[in-house]
Amino acid sequence: MSGAGATTDADEADPVREAGEAAATLRERYDGLARIEARIADLGRDRIETAADAYRRAHRVLDQYEEDAIGTGDFGSYVQFRGEFGEAVDAAADALAADAFAAADEAVDKRRLSEADFAAAREALEPAGEYVDLLADRDAALDDYRAARKAAREAKKALDARLDELRAVADMADADLDADVDRLREPIESYTDAVREAFDEFYESASARDAFAFLDRADGTPFVDADVPPTDLREYVDEYEAGEEPLPTLLEYADYSNSKLEHYVDDPGALRTAVAVHRTYVERLDAEPLTLDWPPAEGDELAYEIDELIPLVSRIADDETVATLRSVRDLARDEEYERLRRAAAVRDALDDPELDLLDRGVIDDRVREAERTLSVVEDVLAETKRE
Repeated sequence: MSGAGATTDADEADPVREAGEAAATLRERYDGLARIEARIADLGRDRIETAADAYRRAHRVLDQYEEDAIGTGDFGSYVQFRGEFGEAVDAAADALAADAFAAADEAVDKRRLSEADFAAAREALEPAGEYVDLLADRDAALDDYRAARKAAREAKKALDARLDELRAVADMADADLDADVDRLREPIESYTDAVREAFDEFYESASARDAFAFLDRADGTPFVDADVPPTDLREYVDEYEAGEEPLPTLLEYADYSNSKLEHYVDDPGALRTAVAVHRTYVERLDAEPLTLDWPPAEGDELAYEIDELIPLVSRIADDETVATLRSVRDLARDEEYERLRRAAAVRDALDDPELDLLDRGVIDDRVREAERTLSVVEDVLAETKRE
């Protein structure tokens, strides 16, 4: 739908597809982790960790003493190496990789050691290294599972939002998208352009008193939300002769030096106090409260609004502008109005791809597809939850 963050059916990033893929990935990661954990359970986690610890200690000893213990090197290092290595690979007969540890110990059980002996010991230890890899695989699989679960939750959240959008589009399927909304758009745009121009001319030429009186009258009507002047500014305009000047002139005066301003107003300080501090308010005055919204309001509401606008607009705009406003009111009371307004509202609310879903009559299919995918994602999240 229109607006920031909306995702359409034709977008490259499709929340429905992505949620399905995220659920499939989560299932795959969960099953992969389960297979590894099942193998660990079958072998016994304590036995695996014991074998892995022994493998790591044995390698540390080999790395630490290889340089000093080979050949005719330091005999003390040789003796220390043999003691520490023997302790590292001392495994019970029924321990995992017991044969590998025994073979590694045998490879270095010599009076004189060479680099080849150390290499042979490392090679003999390789079967025990599988248990180190198994634990690492489990940790990696757990990380992958957690990432996949987070992604699936985020994808579900995006899918929830997309489903809400699709349902909202489906609720608009009653609109006649072939309706000629220009019958409404053209007079409303024509009136809005004309009333803006008329208000600008009024703002530039009318006295500040007349401008504020107009705003007060506009604010007194329920459908016109005019921004009335601040109290101190209104009091200045009513009490001082400068109030006979147009508002842009008062703003210009506020920029004058005191010596120059004395030639134009009786009390320069009063003007500065009342006008300068409210410059933003004065500069922001425009015709917005007199314009009509697009898409337009429902028929009765729009007709009432225009009834209130006509006396106001007649004070500042020409007869043609008022006539255009009356023509919009006539449309609001026409039996075809609601069909045109509904089509305008839907076209304004939806992006082209979503309008295309309505045009092709496939919006209900998209809703059902999103609902099925959401159900699958919810099931996968529930089934792959870990304690």
